[in-house]
Amino acid sequence: MKASRLVFTEKQKVALETFDPGDPGEGEVLVASRYSLMSTGTENIVFNRLFAPDTHWDHWVKYPFYPGYASVGEVGEVGAKVTSLQRGDRVAFRVGHRSHEVVKASECYPIPGSVPFAEAAWFALAKIAFHGALAARYALGDSVLVIGAGPIGQVSVRWARAAGLSSVIVVDSAPDRMPLARAGGATETIVSPIDKARDAVLGANRGRLPRVVSDATGNSEVFAAALGLAADRGTVVILGDTGDPASQHLTSDVIRRGLSVVGAHDLLNTPEWNNATITQLFFDLVAGGRFPLAGMNTHFFDPAQCAEAYATANRDRTRTMGIVFDWTAGKRAGAHA
Repeated sequence: MKASRLVFTEKQKVALETFDPGDPGEGEVLVASRYSLMSTGTENIVFNRLFAPDTHWDHWVKYPFYPGYASVGEVGEVGAKVTSLQRGDRVAFRVGHRSHEVVKASECYPIPGSVPFAEAAWFALAKIAFHGALAARYALGDSVLVIGAGPIGQVSVRWARAAGLSSVIVVDSAPDRMPLARAGGATETIVSPIDKARDAVLGANRGRLPRVVSDATGNSEVFAAALGLAADRGTVVILGDTGDPASQHLTSDVIRRGLSVVGAHDLLNTPEWNNATITQLFFDLVAGGRFPLAGMNTHFFDPAQCAEAYATANRDRTRTMGIVFDWTAGKRAGAHA
């Protein structure tokens, strides 16, 4: 069959190409995508080659590069010995932006009927932020400062809310992002550059610095300010991956105030917490109304409009949130929703 997928052919060049996904083999299914969510942080770094030589990014990004890892859709054909899925099942799967793909049945995650497809597409970004919550070791009544109210920051707020934190403070210089942060559970939103936010953070947390600071920006210049905003013996979680890690510098806060600095990444899976278990928890919370996602998808594009989609992600970064490719005939292409 003919299918289509997005490909970065070179720096700042994206195209829609056709390919044959093949037939599902034993233990596999052919899935048909409804939507795929752009990971704007990762994909913009890759699209623009915003990374230093000899970094993990440099070793990973080779052309042609096939972006994306957050798709939702329906099971089409079912391969031999697959008993857990049947044709028409609604599933999430970790593949790139493409119309069809053959996937292991064990790597397709059922979507509850009450969760809309386009909201379900947040499952992969939510999983990344969950690793940040694990690294933070949240406790009931805890406090966190989330720096950056982009996609990863937004889902980080929602995990903090689900974990029972009493103080969830968000700092971002873009005011348009704050209503979504408040809807997701932020107790205080501060519109400010992070290096000028200390007094407001103290005011939002009863005169105390938060125990946890989560840097969800991927901006190396934020790191030093993040260290200065954690409480003594607190934890700073590096959740946003930068393309130039050598430009992140420790300050005296680490040793003088006994801070812990911990990284969080999508690949830090364990037998207990992994793609399947975190996705299941995410869907349970969304279905139960405890992980609100209304309004998180701001732009829908037909895949044929991929050049404009990435231009929008670069041009209007602070005014976009969920940028979604619609693989169902593009009825809402380019529209806000």
